[in-house]
Amino acid sequence: MPVNRLTKTVSTPGSPLDRFFQLSERGSTLGREVRGGVATFFTMAYILVLNPIILSGATDVHGNQLSVEQVLTVTALVAGIMTILMGLTANLPLALAAGLGINAMVAFQIAPLMSWPDAMGLVVLEGLLLCVISLTGFREAVMTAIPMALKQAIGVGIGLFIALIGFVNAGFTTGHAGSPPLSLGANGELTGWPMLVFCVGLLLTLALLARKVKGAILISIVVTTVFAMIVNAVADVPGEAWGLTAPSWPDALVAAPDFNLVGEFSLFGAFGEISAITVLLIVFTLFLTDFFDTMGTAVGVTSEAGLLDKEGRVPRLGRLLFVDGLAAAAGGAASASSNTSYVESAAGVGEGARTGLANLVTGALFGIALFLSPIATVVPAQAAAPALVAVGFLMMAHVAQINWSDHALGIPAFVTIAVMPFTFSITNGIGAGFVAYVVLKCVTGRFREINWLVWITTLLFLVYFAIDPLRQLLGVD
Repeated sequence: MPVNRLTKTVSTPGSPLDRFFQLSERGSTLGREVRGGVATFFTMAYILVLNPIILSGATDVHGNQLSVEQVLTVTALVAGIMTILMGLTANLPLALAAGLGINAMVAFQIAPLMSWPDAMGLVVLEGLLLCVISLTGFREAVMTAIPMALKQAIGVGIGLFIALIGFVNAGFTTGHAGSPPLSLGANGELTGWPMLVFCVGLLLTLALLARKVKGAILISIVVTTVFAMIVNAVADVPGEAWGLTAPSWPDALVAAPDFNLVGEFSLFGAFGEISAITVLLIVFTLFLTDFFDTMGTAVGVTSEAGLLDKEGRVPRLGRLLFVDGLAAAAGGAASASSNTSYVESAAGVGEGARTGLANLVTGALFGIALFLSPIATVVPAQAAAPALVAVGFLMMAHVAQINWSDHALGIPAFVTIAVMPFTFSITNGIGAGFVAYVVLKCVTGRFREINWLVWITTLLFLVYFAIDPLRQLLGVD
């Protein structure tokens, strides 16, 4: 029997920890789970900075703003609790935190129409709706009904999406209003010390992966962060050049958490601020975005971990979906915005994480971040981004499994893969793939192969894509 030199009982097959998390069954070890949990935390720790900036950067209809410090506290609190809950109940290496995109929607589209408590109350309603749908089995049935080719495409598309996130976060790729829409660096060239840090970190990460070094992603994050701190000190780089996080040792190591935002929500207050139709459209948009973002992330991450069964089903899917819905409601109840499964969990999978034990590590680090927020954000984007690019490469391997010779499957797969990074949205990619799949099955005379749940889901996506014309038709602002 394999024995860990540090703790014999923990890594011994048949031990309580091994049985509960199925370490041996899934070919994992304590060391891999710890490394994976740490890697996942560092690749998504940016949310501790980004979520407070987004939510506090907007005002509600009364001109009120949220406190950066308070939002940081609830961001870490909900992420830590829900990540641990996911690990214990679903036994999957799938971490959760405030969802990007949804938090911007809450801040800049919903809050200006009502008070912050009312806006967060709608997030709670959307999360509770997800929980109900999960308990009925409908959400799980939809995921099971998705054709294998689309599931494989979702994994590939997420890989490209993750890689693009890495390039954008590092400043390697930037967007423009004109042409071209994307360019190399800020002005068509790579400039500045932070960019050098990213490039060195990326080459280091890829070299370690090519050498099959254990802990390659985590090692690259740590080494690149240290390199960034040295560069920052020697070259005296302006703080804004690094973006959200400058790699310098903080003035203080400990900061007391502020929990005053917890419970600051009004479940039905929005109905007194705006029309019922507008409220329903907002909840529907939040619901659909959460529903399919989670679906894509769950399929992509578990596929990369090799946990899907022969039919492409995610293990303990019902528990996963219920916890994800609960996380959305918990995020609203704490004013942290909807929490959802994080695609950055693939970084932990890349380090060998295969069970929920990795989530306990990630969740614990979020818990520590409550008190050590000054050093929780020491890792700059330029040090974490190489890990995302590397994970994108790892997830691209699934493209070989897609049957490209069948155009009724290959074209929807391509649309799914392309739309995700090009629109910077997992949901948009899945929706476009569903619509293309149904249309091509019909025009090729194979409409009987379409599962009835795929029909319903496609109709929902058509409503999702046509939400603006529907608003205009109904006369809703």
